[in-house]
Amino acid sequence: MSDQTIRLCFLSQDSSLAALVGRALGEGFETRTSDELHGNRLNELREWCDVILIDLRTTNVQGDFEIGTRLMDAISKIPSHPPMVVLCDGENRSLLVGVMEHGAYDSVTNPPNMIELRLILRRAFKFHSAQKELDRFRADARGAGRLHELLGTSTAMQELFALAQKIAPCDVNVLVTGETGTGKELLARAIHQMSGRNTRPLVAFSCANLPETLIEDELFGHEKGAFTGALMSRRGRLEAADQGTLFLDEIGDLTLGLQPKLLRVLQERKFERLGSNATINVNLRLICATNRNLGEMVQQGRFREDLYYRMNVVQMTLPPLRDRRDDIPLLAHHFLQVSSQQFNKKVKRFSQPALHALEEYAWPGNVRELENAVQRAVVLSESQSVDVWHLPAAIRSNCDEPTFSRTSYEEEVRQFKRRLLLRTLRECGWRKAESARTLGVARGYLHRLINQLDINQREDESHNGNGNGVNGTNGSNGGAVREKFPAPKQLM
Repeated sequence: MSDQTIRLCFLSQDSSLAALVGRALGEGFETRTSDELHGNRLNELREWCDVILIDLRTTNVQGDFEIGTRLMDAISKIPSHPPMVVLCDGENRSLLVGVMEHGAYDSVTNPPNMIELRLILRRAFKFHSAQKELDRFRADARGAGRLHELLGTSTAMQELFALAQKIAPCDVNVLVTGETGTGKELLARAIHQMSGRNTRPLVAFSCANLPETLIEDELFGHEKGAFTGALMSRRGRLEAADQGTLFLDEIGDLTLGLQPKLLRVLQERKFERLGSNATINVNLRLICATNRNLGEMVQQGRFREDLYYRMNVVQMTLPPLRDRRDDIPLLAHHFLQVSSQQFNKKVKRFSQPALHALEEYAWPGNVRELENAVQRAVVLSESQSVDVWHLPAAIRSNCDEPTFSRTSYEEEVRQFKRRLLLRTLRECGWRKAESARTLGVARGYLHRLINQLDINQREDESHNGNGNGVNGTNGSNGGAVREKFPAPKQLM
């Protein structure tokens, strides 16, 4: 018996059954009953009860269980909702499968066996308690492993977070390096949020694959009539970032013609719009990011050395995801939670093989690729768990499991029985009495299994010997096969 009282909410329109079940559960259970559930009652349940028991039989209308399943869907949307145990018709297999798909922890035949019901309710209570404890640990881990939108508990990320917290209040230029998809802009935003400029805007602009004239216009702005099509004056990104932070992504793509102009802004804090002689003063902090090696570009003459040192007062490098695999479960569960809420799904966890596949993959696209993979898996999942077959093929191929077929439990058992029966029949020369003794079953039961599993000797022989017998001889005379190749027991 559990030392802690389990608070049970029984949802049923049959008040007599609810009262009877409440009394029969006895010591260790505190039961409240309700015949309706809507609005604020959902939040009240979340705060009070440990387990919800739903009498699905009394929620249906002429066999239509839509009301009951809608009720389960509403409860499933509550964060950290109590587990649901459902009373339903045990002979309706499709209904049993359906309630599990709608978020039920378990089901019990109605009217319930009280011993079985008590055991299931206690098991559900223990599951809920363990889940809450796990959520608390995850929250603590996220608190220790979070820098605004960046997540990571690995040593490399913790050192990076500590450095960001040190340099953020100091108004120095920062160069963020790292592979594509590692979160360079997120780090820039975190530094901006921890700085004294956080009440002013952070203006982001990517220099990647844009012509020089367009980049110049985007950064410096223009006056009316400065060029064909300039029908009105326009502020550039430098003016928009005044008193705030300018984040220039892919700074390695900035052309040599524009680099001296950006250097002047950093040195003198002033510039002119295109088509104007009026000087505009600006006070901003510059954070640049690149996935290139700017040091090598300086040596090759493709990047100005003076600009490189001016903007590289503090350099921060984001490690690739493959070098911090300890962070993959944390990131994956975070993206799972976000995607489930975004797409209104009930997915709550990864299966162990799926999580193993995520941890073993090389992640050339880094955190961005992981986020996209988890989003895809959440969209494809129809249950509360993400399994291996929901992941992209590139990730599945890296897993140790040889196959990822989505066969049901019953089909797996059926195939296992069929393989076992076929192997035994072959070893016993298709003598059914001897096969039954070898398997330890009655001969009549063996005959029923052969019929149920659709086992045919001639079909098996044709598959194994191109029309010959199981041992390669003519299969037209089963007796001849046994005479030439007697079973092992007959040789003894």
